[in-house]
Amino acid sequence: MENSRITSIIRTYRKRAARYDFTANLYYLFGYREWKYRRLAVEPLDLQPGDKVLELGCGTGLNFSFFQQYIGAAGQIIGVDITDAMLQQAQKRVTDHKWTNVTLIQHDAATFQSPTEANAGFSSYALSIFPETEQALRNIVNSLAPGGRLVLLELQIPTSWPSLVASAAVALMKPYAVTDEWALGRPWELIRKTAEEVLTNVEVTNQYFGFTYILSGRQSGQAKS
Repeated sequence: MENSRITSIIRTYRKRAARYDFTANLYYLFGYREWKYRRLAVEPLDLQPGDKVLELGCGTGLNFSFFQQYIGAAGQIIGVDITDAMLQQAQKRVTDHKWTNVTLIQHDAATFQSPTEANAGFSSYALSIFPETEQALRNIVNSLAPGGRLVLLELQIPTSWPSLVASAAVALMKPYAVTDEWALGRPWELIRKTAEEVLTNVEVTNQYFGFTYILSGRQSGQAKS
């Protein structure tokens, strides 16, 4: 089941890769301010010049420009994604901007082990659709230096939403591998539970009527598992 889910995700994002940046902006028609939420999510990383940032599910590299504003040429970005076509678009972005401090890696987040520690970890609109959400979250935390910061920008279905509204939200996100099973599985609850186990100073803020949330925390500095 997990392998078929991964295959489905790769197939979906291969089809959407070339148009991903454009189609993502279409949600502005519904008042969903994606760029604002990305910017707000990067702020709690508290990035400093020279920092190393690890992003799981980096996609086409939409967040790279935000990171670069803080870390400068002396910093590093490691972008990990499972879909080759998305990474090709990310590489195009890197080349167009003449960034020399970005490393792109094709890998499954559930088995990825970073060779070096990062000061900050980030994932946007990706972690909850991974088949092994909990393991992917633990992997990114294990890749952080003691005290390193982690921020997740994710989607959820608020319990207060009527079923028709919730169904409509899921339908709008289906082009990006969000499924009815995703909604029933409520991965945001697992993410919150796991984050509270492996991070300190966990904070969650909601955006867009609770459909989007930003979770932040720090690596505890304890022994990694």
